[in-house]
Amino acid sequence: MTNWMKKDTPIGEVYLADSDGKLSGLYFEEYRLPADRCEQQTPLLDEAARQLDEYFAGTRNSFDLPLAPAGTDFQQAVWQALCTIPYGKTCSYGDIAARIGKPKASRAVGGANNRNPIAIIIPCHRVIGSSGKLVGYGGGLPTKIHLLKLEGIETPE
Repeated sequence: MTNWMKKDTPIGEVYLADSDGKLSGLYFEEYRLPADRCEQQTPLLDEAARQLDEYFAGTRNSFDLPLAPAGTDFQQAVWQALCTIPYGKTCSYGDIAARIGKPKASRAVGGANNRNPIAIIIPCHRVIGSSGKLVGYGGGLPTKIHLLKLEGIETPE
């Protein structure tokens, strides 16, 4: 069973999911939550909410939570690579592809980025196009811009 809670943030409501004591989701839309969910706060969800508050207040630049994103081996490799992008920095899909040893897989990296089940905490918002342009984001480009600006990253408008 997956426990979940709704959290108000400066970018709108997000939905946190806890599966077996590990954070398994941070979603922008309720429809992406697992079907077997139960609305119930847990100590982990409370801690995730607290850390998100600190992040949005500008007092936290990394998260310390047990994570359990569900995905393929390739997606897992991409998501692990995303976690190595420092706060306040960006990189391209091609950079991530190279980091995971698949330098020609930038499109597939984009697909894995799109399927990231733990947005913000697994920082897919820090990935930009090779031209330096902002490209799609599951929470919408205004949300991506907000997150990047929060981290001190200049964004093209």
